[in-house]
Amino acid sequence: MTNTPWLGDSVSLVEAFRNGERSPLEELRATFDAISRSKLNAFCFLDQEAAERDAKNADISLPFGGVPFGVKELDGVAGWPDTEACMVFKDRISKTTDTQVNRICRVGGAIKVGQTNASEFGGVNLTRTILHGATHNPWKHGHTPGGSSGGTASAVAGGLVSIATGGDGGGSIRIPAGFTGLVGLKATFGRIPRGPGASNGNLTTVTGCLSRSVRDTARWFDVANGHEAHDPLSLPRVSGWEAGLGTISTNGLRVAVVPNFGGGVVSPAMWEVIERAAENLIAVSGLKRRESVDVSLPRLGAAWSITGSVAIRTALKDHWPECADQLTPEIRYGQERTENLYNSDARGKFEQRRIELNNRMAQIFSEVDLIITASNPDIAFNAEGPLPHIFGGLVAGARNNGVLTFPANIYGNPGISVPVGLVDGLPVGMQIMARHFEEPLLLELALAVERTQPWPLVAPK
Repeated sequence: MTNTPWLGDSVSLVEAFRNGERSPLEELRATFDAISRSKLNAFCFLDQEAAERDAKNADISLPFGGVPFGVKELDGVAGWPDTEACMVFKDRISKTTDTQVNRICRVGGAIKVGQTNASEFGGVNLTRTILHGATHNPWKHGHTPGGSSGGTASAVAGGLVSIATGGDGGGSIRIPAGFTGLVGLKATFGRIPRGPGASNGNLTTVTGCLSRSVRDTARWFDVANGHEAHDPLSLPRVSGWEAGLGTISTNGLRVAVVPNFGGGVVSPAMWEVIERAAENLIAVSGLKRRESVDVSLPRLGAAWSITGSVAIRTALKDHWPECADQLTPEIRYGQERTENLYNSDARGKFEQRRIELNNRMAQIFSEVDLIITASNPDIAFNAEGPLPHIFGGLVAGARNNGVLTFPANIYGNPGISVPVGLVDGLPVGMQIMARHFEEPLLLELALAVERTQPWPLVAPK
């Protein structure tokens, strides 16, 4: 009988099932035992009866056959809570299951364990809600795993499940991946279908996973990507993600290494780690560093935040403002601060800023093939918040959290966070960005990092 969950990656767990080293049912029971003992507060809902039924019937010939996985709280599963991580909707139940979850279960053969905590409405870069409390970083209790996919990051890095779903509308896969030492791929917009029933909103949100290895992420996208009719903006299917690892030429690709991408202010200690990792990647992959590229971007954060707050207001509908005390401080502040700010002028300004940013990103990617920067401005902060306000003598505020990541959400191009070291015992994530549709190239570069600077698959106990 297995006493602890698998501490390797998902691919190796499937291999263990196939060679008889483990069984899906004993792995699942070890998973639930570990969750019950855990102090991370990574999960907010468990469905053990259904999971055990699925484990008994697991088809281990499938890509993720028998692998237990977590589902981010903001993702739909029919019959499970549909809360948006918000106290206002604590009793609401989902009527549909998202396409990604369906594919990972039905095509991939994985077993959904339960929901992982998320930030309220996916709106901030830490996972602490009135509904479920604070989720902790397994590398250092009392620190955040980030957000909004913080429960997912905590569960995977904390040794509870080997993989789980995530979503990224402004960095919510890459930020927690960077804080917890995981692989987090934010794909080209539309790569994996959303919904059914998902709003297009700012046209920034993509879904995917947080994983312990590059091959796990590649396999996930093999299973989950491809057009689905409920999401008319989803892209055609592309196969061969895992099989293509190690086959893509990177020699001669031009790269800009940028410490202040998007106006972000990165900790000097963190940047020292990233700079070394970037130099290693450039050397082993045959990249050519470009030093004189203008990577300045127009400021978009305020306009983007206003439109995001409008989406939350729409979700709250008749509950606002009576529900104000049921909201986390950040979301409540956002609602109060942006009330009556959204109008035709604001919408026009946002679209003009989007055009300006798109033009700048296109210009940058005409001069380089890749951008390397940080995933976060600093290491993980306090699990209870607040978001950092002062850094390096500058009033950075929440604007510094996510500023490195959300340009790729606006432009829709892919970016990946990979672990490259530690500062004060907490992980550092390096972000690599490429042009639209070049996720396989990013996975190739991540693989080069993984092979030459291997990272711990889970946080040390």
